[in-house]
Amino acid sequence: MMSLPTFTLQQLADRLGAELRGSPEISITGLATLQEAGPGQLSFLANAQYRRFLSETRATAVLLTSADAQGYSGNALVISNPYLAYAQLSHLFDRKPKGMPGIHPTACIAEDAFIDASASIGPYAVIEKEAYIASGVTIGAHCVIGARSRIGENGWLAPRVTLYHDVHIGQRVVIQSGAVIGGEGFGFANHQGTWQKIAQLGGVTIGDDVEIGANTTIDRGALANTLISNGVKLDNQIMIAHNVQVGEHTAMAACVGISGSTKIGRHCTIAGGVGMVGHIEVCDNVFVTGMTMVTRSITEPGAYSSGTAMQPAAEWKKSAARIRHLDDMARRLRLLEKKMAAVTLQDDAASDAV
Repeated sequence: MMSLPTFTLQQLADRLGAELRGSPEISITGLATLQEAGPGQLSFLANAQYRRFLSETRATAVLLTSADAQGYSGNALVISNPYLAYAQLSHLFDRKPKGMPGIHPTACIAEDAFIDASASIGPYAVIEKEAYIASGVTIGAHCVIGARSRIGENGWLAPRVTLYHDVHIGQRVVIQSGAVIGGEGFGFANHQGTWQKIAQLGGVTIGDDVEIGANTTIDRGALANTLISNGVKLDNQIMIAHNVQVGEHTAMAACVGISGSTKIGRHCTIAGGVGMVGHIEVCDNVFVTGMTMVTRSITEPGAYSSGTAMQPAAEWKKSAARIRHLDDMARRLRLLEKKMAAVTLQDDAASDAV
């Protein structure tokens, strides 16, 4: 059984640069929410709606802002951003198994593939010709690394990740199970009612510090490479089509679909279920809310929405019925405006005559 890591509250305060209020020698062995924390665990308050749980928590200590720490009598680490502090400390208590350097005897390795001696290659992994695996990389069981693909230093691939050929991945990239990088994009030419396949000649380039969720797919480019820039974070079950470009530090939630040749800027946030048509551009610092369908380029930073919010079913049915009549209502409104304009002209003419 894996032993629990233990830190004193003072050690954690020093690591964060936080103000310690309480006993510095108390031991912390894990993290938990305010509602679920028990003795030996550190919790955090980062959302005002959970403030009501602070007085009842059984946590040994809590990460708090100075405002929330006022009146709190328990042990606390006071810091300006408790959620960021929680994120930083979470790595101290991460129980994710770490690969041991070496190649499992069941792995299938091409003779001309390069694998650094410090890399870990799991059971039944396949490393194809001219692939390059840098130092500190972990390749999980049953992964496939295609021909001429490259994985930079300290990359981590969970079991059953597939990289097709000519996929270049930067440093410290995390890819979860089931992800497929470099699959052939949806490219076909129609000829007299039948579809002629277009060879996808590009690859995929992924920058440093990127994270890719489970069962996410990133297609290779038709000619140039599909590009995922440094610091991008992709959730599970995202579809990124061929020749898409995603700018640095953009984040996407689950089930987003990006059509081919779309270019997304830096520091964007794309919420769950968003769809984007192809061949458009989204500028930097854009937030797209959940279930929005983006049908044209976005040229100004800000928040954008198109999905209708939830209503009780009976009200939604009434709204849907009215939507079907909008076109007819618009035509009738235009006719009414024309009639009103004609009446106004007649009245003006009559006034001039007097």
